[in-house]
Amino acid sequence: MVDGRVILITGGTGSFGRKFTKILLEQYNPQKIIIYSRDEYKQYLMQKEFEKFQKRLRFFIGDVRDKERLYRAFEGVDIVVHAAALKHVPLMEYNPIEAVKTNIGGAENIINAAIDKGVKKVIALSTDKAVNPINLYGATKLVSDKLFIAANSYVGKKDTCFCVVRYGNVAGSRGSVIPYFLNLVKNGSKSLPITDFRMTRFWITLKQGVDMVLRAIDEAKGGEIYVSKIPSFKIVDLAKAICPECKLKEVGIRPGEKLHEVMITEGDVNTFEYDDHYIIYPSMSWFSVAKRLKKGGKKVKEGFRYSSDTNLCWLSIEDLKAQLKQIDVVY
Repeated sequence: MVDGRVILITGGTGSFGRKFTKILLEQYNPQKIIIYSRDEYKQYLMQKEFEKFQKRLRFFIGDVRDKERLYRAFEGVDIVVHAAALKHVPLMEYNPIEAVKTNIGGAENIINAAIDKGVKKVIALSTDKAVNPINLYGATKLVSDKLFIAANSYVGKKDTCFCVVRYGNVAGSRGSVIPYFLNLVKNGSKSLPITDFRMTRFWITLKQGVDMVLRAIDEAKGGEIYVSKIPSFKIVDLAKAICPECKLKEVGIRPGEKLHEVMITEGDVNTFEYDDHYIIYPSMSWFSVAKRLKKGGKKVKEGFRYSSDTNLCWLSIEDLKAQLKQIDVVY
């Protein structure tokens, strides 16, 4: 799977990249891990964090917009995990062209570099916001997903494989609601703002995200979109779990914000259910069911929709309290 392989992670200094690197170095035996990102200071911090593994780590300063730099970085690489993106929803609404250049143009550059340099497998990370997008960030990620899936149709005689792993906001990640609530409580706030009392979300940890990427690396044959089976929770229950004595104030939904997270829509007609995940297969002429369909799956019923508000598995307030003790919160 990853043992003996050269693995490159774009946006590798982010929350996912650090967790993925930690798990690879501690539990597997990769030949080399290349961290590809723009922020030199974060690379410096990551070098210090993984100092004892320095013989197997390389740090490339570069931008996914820079095709020539990608070609240099992809030399001899077996597996690429594409985690780099501009993802701050309000900022991308104000800076739309920047989002297009990184999230769409960057995806195109990675596809071309991977094929031309003989990379064996590319796993692109996606988001619930790419499903029926209502903001620019989501729209750019939808296009990115489409590019990576379609890339399988023009690899020619090469054996480069592209697939997508989709999940929502990681619990405790920077900019998410958990560190925001915790900071308010830490600073003495007696109330917590809720954009809409009806709001629900999926709960996924960094470890679960990493596990799904490792699964895709191990088994993907090209064109799949992997979606984890994960529990839902109510935002009001999360607030009560963090600060039971705090008052909750409904402040109104923000522009570009969804009431519920949706991972799979009714339009994803080629979706198959497995024990702990779903796979959306492409409905395209080049996709061979006989060659690429993973065994053991059951096609979902017509009209199936995987949304945080209609999920069958839910976390209670007590469940959330227990989960909060186990996650890494990034401020």
